[in-house]
Amino acid sequence: MTAFRFSRKQLCIPYALFLILFVVIPMLLILFYAFTGEGANGNLTFTFGNFINFFTSTAKLSTLLMSFTIAIISTALCLVIAYPLAYILARSHWKKKYVLLMLFIMPMWINFVLRITALRELLDLVGLLGKENYLNTIIGMVYDFLPFMILPLYTTLEKIDNSYLEAASDLGGNKLTVFTKVTFPLSMPGVISGITMVFMPSMTNYVVSDTLSNFNITILGKLIDEYFTTFNNWNMGSMISIILLVIIFVTMLLTGGFKDNKNEARGANLW
Repeated sequence: MTAFRFSRKQLCIPYALFLILFVVIPMLLILFYAFTGEGANGNLTFTFGNFINFFTSTAKLSTLLMSFTIAIISTALCLVIAYPLAYILARSHWKKKYVLLMLFIMPMWINFVLRITALRELLDLVGLLGKENYLNTIIGMVYDFLPFMILPLYTTLEKIDNSYLEAASDLGGNKLTVFTKVTFPLSMPGVISGITMVFMPSMTNYVVSDTLSNFNITILGKLIDEYFTTFNNWNMGSMISIILLVIIFVTMLLTGGFKDNKNEARGANLW
């Protein structure tokens, strides 16, 4: 019997079809609706009106600013909480540290809606629900996305070669100097990855803001949902989606998300 042999190009066909059907075509549809509108005769016409409408609307700009504020605070808190935890777990010699790491990851296995509902009941029990809407939303974002900050930090810190730290100590560096000059620069790929994984979802995860603020806070993801479902305005909803994609692109560009993490680690300035 003749054996079937597939070339590399043939093996790429399923992936190419997947990208075309579920990435390229949806993106083209979003672009089409974003830059079109209903003309005087009722036909779709090319226009920048949706873009102008967004940046001239005080309500939409305030929603964008609120989304940025919540995302920045949530990301900063996740980083402040996750870095010491990941550092302790990665640099320790505990035999059961993987069990401890698993305890922080296990909530991700539970349904997202159930976790947020349980957090809502806890906030209601302590008397915060309905009173501190912004605080509740930030608490929910940190609770939901903290594992996404811990994992990349832990992975990066664990892979740091101990010989770098020993060499820095032999050259006269104290613990603070070794951390600031060696450990932290080498952990930057994990920091950048964690920030990227937390910042952008915090701008769009309106389930958290709706559930924990009793629908009193509107973030960018909620605004997109309202235009597509409530207002049936796909043109404006698509335009906001394009703006969000641009924000994601700029964020990754500024944080070095398109660079090779290995090269960043190798090129870190140790001394």
